[in-house]
Amino acid sequence: MLIRVRKYAAFFTIAIVGACAYFFVAQEPLSVKAQKAYEYLHVQVDRSAQTPYEYGNHRFSALEAQWYDIDAAEYYFRLAHARDPKLPYVNHQIARIEFLRGDFSDAFIYINRELEVNPNPSPSTYYIRGLIAGFAGLYDVAAQDYEKYLESDPTNWAALNDYAWVLLKANRPDDALVATTFGLRYFPYNPWLLNSNAIALFETGHLVPALEQVRKASESAMYLEEIDWLIAYPGNDPRIAREGLQALFDSIRENMQRIRVAVDEEREAQ
Repeated sequence: MLIRVRKYAAFFTIAIVGACAYFFVAQEPLSVKAQKAYEYLHVQVDRSAQTPYEYGNHRFSALEAQWYDIDAAEYYFRLAHARDPKLPYVNHQIARIEFLRGDFSDAFIYINRELEVNPNPSPSTYYIRGLIAGFAGLYDVAAQDYEKYLESDPTNWAALNDYAWVLLKANRPDDALVATTFGLRYFPYNPWLLNSNAIALFETGHLVPALEQVRKASESAMYLEEIDWLIAYPGNDPRIAREGLQALFDSIRENMQRIRVAVDEEREAQ
């Protein structure tokens, strides 16, 4: 009788888990739904931290739109964290999710925890902390983290551009000009770097060169595709890639207008 009760209890547990798995993926195409259901069931049987961590990474890839699911990624990362809070990079990934959700306080907690528990942190952990600090308004702190990251990857254009952004926010346009000029030596047609370089030139009083650079940024941006934005901003929902590109287009247009007005005013004053 005891064996039979255990058998039914086990069946009941699997039934509940199976039902949860169904609702977890109910709106997906059949093949994706089946894979997600399998993964959800798998982590109930496999009690390791590594397995849900790997599933979380799969759900967090912006380059695989059909699999991207930030809620599922968070579920798996937090499950992995609950099983092993010192698992390398699990705090890092939770910090990224908190950052994308706009919770900079918790993002700071998790990214700092990653640096505490991981004896060999990835340089990208400093990059993520720089992003968090920058959006939290801690521009000098962010600049230091970007500098730490750039020690290992000095020609990463995205890092140089984000570094320049916090330098501009910290009222350090001369340093931003140096950073973006250096980046443009390697990526002369990068619209993000060209746009930031134009702002730095504008802020340092070089109005005509600023106008030239922002025009180049506008021309280069015409050739961008959604995949370029997804590569530049990993971890974001692929469905907002078009909006992300539009934000860049709007920034370039607004900067061009502001710089053009300043150039015209300077010429009239001469």
